[in-house]
Amino acid sequence: MSGGGGDKEKEKAVDHHHHQALLSPGAGGSSRGSTAAMEIGWPTDVRHVAHVTFDRFHGFRGLPADLQPEAAANAPSASKTVFGVSPESMQHGHDARGNSVPTILLLLQRRLYAQGEGLATEGVFRVAADEAQERLVRDHLDRAGAIPSSPSSDNAAAVDVHCLAGLIKAWFRELPGGLLDALPEDEVARCRTADEAARLCAASLPPGKAALLDWAVELMADVAAMEAKNRMGSRNVAMVFAPNMTQTVDPLTALKYAVQVMNFLNLLIERALRQRRERQQGDAEEDDEQQQKQKQLQLN
Repeated sequence: MSGGGGDKEKEKAVDHHHHQALLSPGAGGSSRGSTAAMEIGWPTDVRHVAHVTFDRFHGFRGLPADLQPEAAANAPSASKTVFGVSPESMQHGHDARGNSVPTILLLLQRRLYAQGEGLATEGVFRVAADEAQERLVRDHLDRAGAIPSSPSSDNAAAVDVHCLAGLIKAWFRELPGGLLDALPEDEVARCRTADEAARLCAASLPPGKAALLDWAVELMADVAAMEAKNRMGSRNVAMVFAPNMTQTVDPLTALKYAVQVMNFLNLLIERALRQRRERQQGDAEEDDEQQQKQKQLQLN
């Protein structure tokens, strides 16, 4: 045979010969008084299937498709600290709305909601935390990437709610570039409705910061929804978060812009609360409709 078919037949013959040589008694030692030495050579017919590299920020790159599901875990953090670093260098998870958010924020949020009275704590996000406790918890987060069960070695007290809330604000305050600094200041000041504020964010914020803002606004809305207990309405929550969302360095304009950011955040919080009420109303109407249908079926 000639051509491609002949080459394949030759490869099969070579493979068959190698297979027989490996299985023959003389290949591994002596048989019937004869000794045969097996010579090991360089590998042949090597194929380059894939070129895989490891990126500290994104994990493995270039994996074949059949291995992708097994490598879907988050990339390890490329940062030695969780404060004051780019979110792209941190390990991420997803919130209930599908936002990709640094894992440290999700950890702080879960502990905040579960600790003590959680968001029902009066003055949450407004009352300052104990400085010593906040420093100890922060150091532990940097070293271990986790929240300690207690800030002291003797487990004398659990991590305080105000400490957890303060660390969330600190994370945004130290975020490089500021969360809202990509928004034109004059356009922020011109926003008068929640829909205008939402459109400005969608048009001006990069996807990563847009996801962070959505997560933060939902957190603020959760706090404002419990105003009857924590005395932190939407405007109060916006007021304590506003200074942490921008890094305006000019002291002459910083205070004025903080007020504009507060109004801007208040619009977004009110929008989130309104959307929740609309969803609840829609769910209630759907339940009523289902009950009416069941009654009609029973009557028939």
